Amino acid sequence: MLMIHKTDNDRWALPGGGHEPGESIGDTVVREVKEETGYDVEVETITGTYTNPHHVMAYDDGEVRQQFSIAFRARLVGGDKRTSSESDVVEWLTRAQIEALNLHPSMRLRLDHALQDTGRPFIG
Repeated sequence: MLMIHKTDNDRWALPGGGHEPGESIGDTVVREVKEETGYDVEVETITGTYTNPHHVMAYDDGEVRQQFSIAFRARLVGGDKRTSSESDVVEWLTRAQIEALNLHPSMRLRLDHALQDTGRPFIG
């Protein structure tokens, strides 16, 4: 699993970010992974959608919103590993290594669902 160590909160996370106007969701995944890791990927499938009404994000500028996320499985197709302004480590990790990481509970949930590989995305 490709993971990044975030510099803003000292936690590990999957690469990801916001959807830009004019992008397909697949284009967003490809762009965000490239920006945050240096790697080129091809999207294979959705592993889950996350819309928990209790997962509210409060930003420094006073904006508050309910988090909505879509998690994907993607395949590496190229690129070279590099960090970004958001991370200080980019690493391919095993399931056992991930178990010991400092993760936000919502990120651990996404990883658990992806690693279950039920053939169906989690809808929640």
